[in-house]
Amino acid sequence: MPSSDRWGRRTGRADAGYVTAEAAVVLPALALFAVVLLWGLMAVVAQIQCVDAARAGARAVARSEPRAAALAAARSAAPRGAEVTVGREGDLVRVRVEAPTAGPGALSVRLRAEAVALAEDKVVGGR
Repeated sequence: MPSSDRWGRRTGRADAGYVTAEAAVVLPALALFAVVLLWGLMAVVAQIQCVDAARAGARAVARSEPRAAALAAARSAAPRGAEVTVGREGDLVRVRVEAPTAGPGALSVRLRAEAVALAEDKVVGGR
């Protein structure tokens, strides 16, 4: 049978308030973990979009499509706010896509992807 202290409170269990204190510490930590996990997932998705955009742009340039069409192909696959650059180095075309991730301060990083393709007008002899 629980006993009472001098103020009339029950003192049957010595750890009566610890569950509340532990929950007050654990719940914010779990919330922070969930936010960081979501940010990481969004960054991975944006990186995949950058890679896809660079590949689409490089294929378009390699097929000798107009520069505006190649940029449009890359930008349509790129994440919002991405910068697309197209260059040619001899027989190779190079497309770079850079995009910022969402996030405050240190969590905002710059993602980069690059794709290189051989220009089809330089392919000779049915390869």
